[in-house]
Amino acid sequence: MKRSGEYADRGDYHVHLRKDWPYLPVYLEKMTLAHKFLDGCDKSASIYDMGCGEGVLVNEYRERGYQINGMDLNYSSQYIVQRSFLETGLADESVDVLMCLDVLEHLPYWDQERAVAEFARILKPGAKALITVPNLAHLASRISFFFSGKLVRTSGIDRHPGDRPIIEYVKMFEKHFHIRWRRGIFPTFPMLSVLTVIRPSHVIGLHNLYNRLLAYPNWCFLNAILLEKPEEHS
Repeated sequence: MKRSGEYADRGDYHVHLRKDWPYLPVYLEKMTLAHKFLDGCDKSASIYDMGCGEGVLVNEYRERGYQINGMDLNYSSQYIVQRSFLETGLADESVDVLMCLDVLEHLPYWDQERAVAEFARILKPGAKALITVPNLAHLASRISFFFSGKLVRTSGIDRHPGDRPIIEYVKMFEKHFHIRWRRGIFPTFPMLSVLTVIRPSHVIGLHNLYNRLLAYPNWCFLNAILLEKPEEHS
């Protein structure tokens, strides 16, 4: 098992979740959605989790008999290849299912385009991909910009150099895929946002409620998007 980058510094922080991690409620909601997606997949399908980090989902679903592998620039293990997914080394149209959860924003804009094109290349016609990306134009960011002229970034620019409004991601995906659905996670209403920062483990139930009733994708912090490669891709 090899670690570099943030995993060398922070350890397996997706495995050992901290109660004071401000992203905790969003992460748990995202993982619930990812589990539902994978549970609906055929166990014999070729599944890749791109930018999978420690491979939380890879390890869990391998134990359940799924043919899932991971790829990450900063991590390797039995089922995870340490490699950039900008050049996966996989054959054309060889993958049945793909996930890329909270990874594209770590790439600069031009590499995001390359990554999405690579996903389209390796996926079979009709194959599906679950992508999650943060939304620079979330509600709290819009409110901040209205009053102060300053956006609330989803992380520091050094960590999320590719931070962008969700509709820009949508347009990028539509160049290669059909969008089957798009869901929002964490509508950043001011009070909920403050509570999430100071007491993340105490507002998980509140997040569940808001995500069920008020998670309009365009004003949410995170979007989950199900993509499908056209049967005849051009």
